[in-house]
Amino acid sequence: MAASILRRSLLAPRCRAGDVAALHSGPSRRRAQALGPIASGRRTGESPAGERGVAPWVAVVGLEIHAQISSNSKLFSGSQVQFAAPPNSLVSFFDASLPGTLPALNRRCVEAAVMTGLALNCSINKKSLFDRKHYFYADLPAGYQITQQRLPVAVNGSLLYSLCVGGKKNQMVTRTVRIKQIQLEQDSGKSLHDDTRSQTLIDLNRAGVGLMEVVMEPDMSSGEEAAAAVRELQLILQTLGSSQAIMAEGQLRVDANVSVHHPGEALGVRTEVKNINSARFLARAIDYEIQRQIKELENGGTVVNETRAFDYKLGCTIPMRDKEGKQDYRFMPEPNLPPLILYDTKSLPTNTNHQQVVNIDWIQERLPDLPSVRRVKLVEQYGILPEHGFTLLNEDGLMEFFENVVRQTQMSAKKVIGWILNDMLCYLKQHNLTVQESPVSSLFLADLLNLLERRTISSSAAKQVLEELWKGEGKTPLQIVKEKKLELIQDQQELEQICQAVMEGHQEEVMEIKKGNLKVLNKLIGLVQRTTRGRADPVLVKQILEKRLSQ
Repeated sequence: MAASILRRSLLAPRCRAGDVAALHSGPSRRRAQALGPIASGRRTGESPAGERGVAPWVAVVGLEIHAQISSNSKLFSGSQVQFAAPPNSLVSFFDASLPGTLPALNRRCVEAAVMTGLALNCSINKKSLFDRKHYFYADLPAGYQITQQRLPVAVNGSLLYSLCVGGKKNQMVTRTVRIKQIQLEQDSGKSLHDDTRSQTLIDLNRAGVGLMEVVMEPDMSSGEEAAAAVRELQLILQTLGSSQAIMAEGQLRVDANVSVHHPGEALGVRTEVKNINSARFLARAIDYEIQRQIKELENGGTVVNETRAFDYKLGCTIPMRDKEGKQDYRFMPEPNLPPLILYDTKSLPTNTNHQQVVNIDWIQERLPDLPSVRRVKLVEQYGILPEHGFTLLNEDGLMEFFENVVRQTQMSAKKVIGWILNDMLCYLKQHNLTVQESPVSSLFLADLLNLLERRTISSSAAKQVLEELWKGEGKTPLQIVKEKKLELIQDQQELEQICQAVMEGHQEEVMEIKKGNLKVLNKLIGLVQRTTRGRADPVLVKQILEKRLSQ
């Protein structure tokens, strides 16, 4: 459990609700689950008490995550599931809630929920129930949502996630968040607000799409921890194939419950930040909300139990609606769906049609290696550091890129990882590009590293070639080397003359080295490299300089 101490001096950024244009929340409007008190064993630390001697604050964060199930059809109807389809083109009679229509449970959605529950160390309920949750909204034509309030499909799990800490973010720590439950439920439609014409349009394509709601206990204490937990869950879902979990397409939406309190006191009043569809925005929203609540309480105010939205442009949360009056959802058993019965190998009836049942053991046996296992295998297979394996797997498509380069180059994996993380990944992040959008293919990077490994070019020349490759002009590394004349100088006599000229032009550095200051030698090597535009082999240059300096 995480409950780090927050410094009072960290004040929330300024943001006024009046500065914000009308924000339209996403389709998920679930009331926050009653999140129980956090368990013992909390990590605490001391921080300055502030100017007035106020005790430090502890933040508590819990998450509710809606993951769209990867299925060709919806949860209770045969309508197709497709992103960005024309409005209202994928709506069945049941999705539109026409009288006389009945739900038919999608077996694929049940299997996806069971698979996810097993991967998250949950207990799978062999009997689960469906309920109606009543509330009125224009994009919910039935006036209720079919969910699992009383007895969900999976309960009492845990998720292990890692994050980088320390000043240089080079220390890996592993933490655990408890999973309260995983439940199946329908998604709602989508409201499209047209402010110009002052009207709202309804698109029911998403109505009835299968969702898994993963409820995490309040075991986190910062935006960084929450974002790391969500990213790990996203990787697990994608590995299982139970959800594509593409946040940009709304396939993974997060509601964050945030509160603050003094150590030893009862938990504070919490607010819920709704419908966050980016791990980066999630971290920013939570951290802002923590500091907003601290500032409010220290100024003598109170925290209101309310729902808020995060405005990523302003970097702050704004009020949507208060939750002081408890809404009555009038939960009732879904009369048109019998209990969902699951089996294991021991309880499976004989002469059963396997297409009509879900076997928990059969799913368990076919679980793929989860991200945590794959990271360990990367470290063992390539001899890289654990934090390198963490980054390779956490950056979408980076592991495949790395392995493609390793297969096509003569350079060792330990050297390749440096080029991947220090050069390629840094460039992509600076230019806000994904690995798939990289102008440098794995083949071109492998060709470049082969030239370096065969000592055709120096490392500084290789970086020059990489700069040219980023332009995306389609030239191969070898073509660039020849055009720029970046091949290593092979004539040792020519290299010795260059080294001699550099020494003669920098007598002060030469005298420093002869006095025993060997660090200055690196400066001379750099000057030779500058003179040759990176075409000199640094190892050979060092040997020549040391030989001449000893004479």
